[in-house]
Amino acid sequence: MRLKPTAGMQAPENLDTGMTSEAVPADIRVGVVIASLGRSAECADILEALRNQSVKPSVIAMSVEKAGDLPGNLTDDIRVVMGPRGLCAQRNRGVALVRESCDVIVFFDDDFIPTSRSIEGLSRLFGAFPEIVGATGHVIADGVGQGGVSREAALQLVAAYDAEVPCPPVPEPGQAIVTAYGCNMAFRVTAMANVAFDERLPLYGWQEDVDYAGQISRYGTIVKTTEFGGVHRGVTSSRTPGARLGFSQIVNPIYLARKGSMRWGHAARIMAGNVVANHLKLVRPEPHIDRAGRARGNWIALGHILSGRLEPEAMLLIDQGGGRARG
Repeated sequence: MRLKPTAGMQAPENLDTGMTSEAVPADIRVGVVIASLGRSAECADILEALRNQSVKPSVIAMSVEKAGDLPGNLTDDIRVVMGPRGLCAQRNRGVALVRESCDVIVFFDDDFIPTSRSIEGLSRLFGAFPEIVGATGHVIADGVGQGGVSREAALQLVAAYDAEVPCPPVPEPGQAIVTAYGCNMAFRVTAMANVAFDERLPLYGWQEDVDYAGQISRYGTIVKTTEFGGVHRGVTSSRTPGARLGFSQIVNPIYLARKGSMRWGHAARIMAGNVVANHLKLVRPEPHIDRAGRARGNWIALGHILSGRLEPEAMLLIDQGGGRARG
């Protein structure tokens, strides 16, 4: 599917900066929501990247559990909300804090380093294509499943991308898709009015991005675009323990498929892929992945479903040591 830009978008005079003032829709305000837990150093890096944007965000919100989660370079213009941990709940609180101050909200993971023209690109994209309600940006490198990308490597990759990849004269939305990637996704505020992150998906909220995109796709088009992006470091700290994640790998897709926000075919593929990977790699697991814990969680989930239940939040009852469900 190809979308056409609205009339009045002009080519930039300077491809290094990417835009003229006439080309950036002045009424497109981009807000940023960052949900974080126990990663103050990573939050400092993304705030620094946001301060160096070619077009500044209209508002930035940090949604954390406690003051110790906040970075040392926090300034008075950053809005902060605190509350119980859980990605979905934290993102919902962040949305409530900024939605009146922007037209588009972009969600960046706390270990994401955006390119310097990301906010500018979002302004271009959503200003040029009113039919777009959501977008996933370009991921230059992704450390998830690879043991992570170091801070230094991530900054170098982003700097190289900024130097080598010019901003196109007119916005290019890319390809229409049916989902989004949570580390780097944005949505139009008007389409978000009746949509929320499902707080029944606890802690890391596995597949919360697919669920949210599935809900919001009823109101327009979601695209994968190069208008914004960056490096997802995939930091391994503060992630869901193995057995709990293994439980979510089975229960969450079925829950979302029944809910209607995930296609059954996609649910079946990701469940099968994870179960196979967890069991095949038990003999020689990756050093950064608890395959034994995930495999245990898969089996706990199967027992949970066979008992006639389908409760994503039951993941919280799993004993992290032995992998047995309590209660």
